[in-house]
Order: sequence, then structure tokens, then C-alpha cells
Amino acid sequence: MKKTKIAVGVVVALGVIWTGAAWFTGKQLEKNMDQLVQNANAQMNNMAPESRLQLSYQDFQRGVFSSTARVVLQSSSQTEDNSLIKPGQSIVFDEKIDHGPFPFAQLKRFNLIPSMASVHTQLENTDAVKKLFEMAQGKSVIQADTRIGYGGATASDITLLPVDYNNAQTGERFASNGGKLNVSADDKGDKVDFSGDLDSLALTTKNQLDMPVLFTANGLKLNANTHLSPEGMRIGDQSINLQKLTAAVNGQEAFTAQGLNGKSSFSSEKSLISGTIDYALDSLKIQNQDFGQGKLAIKLSQFDANGMKAFSENYNRQVQSLLNEPGVSDNPELYQQRMSQVLSANLPLLLKGDPVVNIAPLSWKNDKGESSFNLSVHFKDPATGAPQPQNITQAVDNVLKTLDGKLTISMDMATELMTHVAMAEGYKQEDAARLADQQVKGVAAMGQMFKLTTQQDNNIVTSLQYATGQVTMNGEKMPLDQFLARYMLGGGVAPAGMPQ
Repeated sequence: MKKTKIAVGVVVALGVIWTGAAWFTGKQLEKNMDQLVQNANAQMNNMAPESRLQLSYQDFQRGVFSSTARVVLQSSSQTEDNSLIKPGQSIVFDEKIDHGPFPFAQLKRFNLIPSMASVHTQLENTDAVKKLFEMAQGKSVIQADTRIGYGGATASDITLLPVDYNNAQTGERFASNGGKLNVSADDKGDKVDFSGDLDSLALTTKNQLDMPVLFTANGLKLNANTHLSPEGMRIGDQSINLQKLTAAVNGQEAFTAQGLNGKSSFSSEKSLISGTIDYALDSLKIQNQDFGQGKLAIKLSQFDANGMKAFSENYNRQVQSLLNEPGVSDNPELYQQRMSQVLSANLPLLLKGDPVVNIAPLSWKNDKGESSFNLSVHFKDPATGAPQPQNITQAVDNVLKTLDGKLTISMDMATELMTHVAMAEGYKQEDAARLADQQVKGVAAMGQMFKLTTQQDNNIVTSLQYATGQVTMNGEKMPLDQFLARYMLGGGVAPAGMPQ
């Protein structure tokens, strides 16, 4: 009997402790809500300063074991310059917060790690997201469960519900069977990991001939393990994998791409960022014709982190301002001109640190062979005291140390590729092969005639090197102005603002 009383006493004591701890956690959450929202707004402004979005919270109701609140996302601008949320509209997240140290929501998942809280989040049906609710049969398309540790770290499991949207008037349709996302971050938002799995997406629209075009994507997977460099640049490892992407026009297959895999890895040392970007495509078919497979490998090194951050911030801000400027986005020629000006004005920021870009290789391969392009470019920081350029050679030397490129086209591979192009256009295989052979041989002869290419071992080859005003084209050396005059048709004319 005494043992039973002791056991009951222990259970009661634990219950009192748990209740007290849960009540205290709820009180601490309410006390710190303002700070949490301020931190979220600071991070959002740092990551997307032109978004003009602002978070706030309303209706915090604290209980012993759980609390509720509404988190509101609105535009901080009173004009129509924000495409995501119009002034007066809002995106509202309904939050149910289970208090720690052992939130009920986590216990139901058999997660026994002590936590400050577990938050279940879903959308509220407002005008800004009304279409999303219609697509998900009246449910919140986003369902998220977030564990908040006592140190402030978070881990979110996000479920995207299946959606189906059909516009009978335009013939447009979007459907997805949903997916899973997982996001975790430390208390400062420095280290962020992400993974996503979307099984299938389908989009139907109409082309310029008013024919239905169906795009489908299957097996999309995303992964990222990132952190901030000391300068505030997000670096780390990221990957994307897509099993299959297809397009069909009026029920007839247009193209099928299989096995698209991409990955990147970036690191920072002594305020210089370096990394690699790799893409590969296992198979491409166009109108049931096999076009082969390709890959791209890029290596970047010696990029100044502060320069990259300044370029990113300036470029994004100026592009957003350009898009909001009346009459620019509706005029493609003016838009392209202004975009080029924005890029040119900010490009020197990317050249700090004398960065190096290597493409090794960009290649395409089929059953008959492989063609490749390799390029190595070593840039120069134009702000290192170089004199005002007086001609095109000095202007190039101010930003470029060396360049070395080589293009190798397998004639057998190119002939096979052009054969499939002709067959996709309706030619019979024999006629397509004969036409392709003539085309490739014609290109090879023309390239040699204009001294653009050479022919080596049944390959069409072009090589180009540059250093300190001298160009070597296919083994022939010449000054830059002579090269421009020969190959660029008037390239010897000085840029605007430079003496003729």
C-alpha cells in the first residue's frame, strides 16, 4: 500500500511539474512573441529587401498546455508595386502552439526530445489565397509542424496537399499530388538545411496556335545544407534531381527529358568564395527522336564575398525598381537595354578578387561520339588602379588577364544529331542521313574557308587564347584589334566615350 501511495505521489508530482513547466513555457512564448516577429522581419528584409513584406501577430490566446495565435503577412507598401500581396490583402497563418517541455504534438510522433514548443501551422482562407483553397477542395494547401528548441533552433515538417485547378474559360489546368518539405535552422538563421520531395506536377496551357500544351514533371527532389559566410553570403551544398520532364502538344509528344541532375558546392576562405556547379541530363528525346545526353561542369574561384553580396543586393534592387517603372516592362527593346545597363554598372563588383571561371566541359554525346567546349577565363579587378582606357585593347586588359577556350565537334556525332533533327521534321531516315552529312561537311568547309575552324581527326576544332592584347586563333597570333577587325565585322570601333 505504501509503495502504491509513493507511485501515485510520483505521478502527481510529475504531473504538477509538467503542468507548471508547460504554463511557464506558454508565458515565456507570449512574452517573447514581439521579439520573435521582429527577428523574422529582420531576416526577411535581409534576404529579400525588395519584397516589401512584413509579419505581425494577432489574437494570442495562452492556455496551460497550448496556445493559439494568428501570424499575419502583409505588404508594407501602399502602392501596387508588390506582385505577391496587394495593399489591403494579407496571408494569415493560424498557429496552434503546444507548450514544452514535452509538447503533445511531438509525443504523438514519439519524439521525446525536450522542446520549448511544437507549432502546427495552416493557412486561413483570405482573399490573397482564395484560389489555393479552391485548388485543395477547401483545405489549407500547406500543413506544417515545427519543433522549437529551447536554444531557438527550429525543425519544420511541411506537407503540401494535392491540388487540382481547372479554368474552363482558358483551358488552363494545374494539378499535383502534393509533396513533403523539411526545413531546419539554428537560432540565428545561419545554418539552414532543406529537403523536398514532389512526386508529380502537371500543367496544361495553350500555345499561340490555341492548341493545348501539357507539361508534366515527375520525381522532383531538392536538398540543401547551407550556412552563411562571415560576409553574409549563403554557401554550402545543394542538389536538384528530376526523373522526367515531358511536353505534349495537342496530344502528341514534343519532348522528353530524363535524369536531370544538378548539384553545387560553395565554400569561403579569407573572404573569397569558390565552388562548383555540375549539371547532367541522361536523355533528351524530341518528337520521339533520340537527341543524346549532355553535361555541364563549372568551377568558380577567387570571387570576393563582399563584392558578390553588393552585386546581388544592388542588382536585385535595381531590377525591381526597373520592373516598377511605368512603360519599361511593356517595351521589350527598352527593357533589354536598361537591363544591360544595370548589369554593366554592377559587373565591376563581381570582378573584385580577380576571379576565375572554368567550364570543363560543356558537352553533348550520342551513340556516334561526343562534342565538347572548354573555357578558362581569369578576370582582373578594374578598380586596381588601371589607367583610363584609350583604346579597345586597354579596355579589355583592364578586366581580363587571360582567356583560353576550345570547341571540339565530332563530325560523326554532329551528323547523327542532325539526322534526328531532320527526321523530327518529317524526313525519312535515309534522306535525313544524307542531308545531315551534307550540312556537317558544309559547316566544316565554311569554317575553314573563313579561318574560324580547323579539321583534326574527323573533328571540327576551334581554339582561342588571349593575354595582354594578343589573340591566338587556331594557332595564328595577332593583336586584338586585328582579330576584331577580321572576325567581328567592325569590332575595331572604339566603345562610346573612348577616343577613336
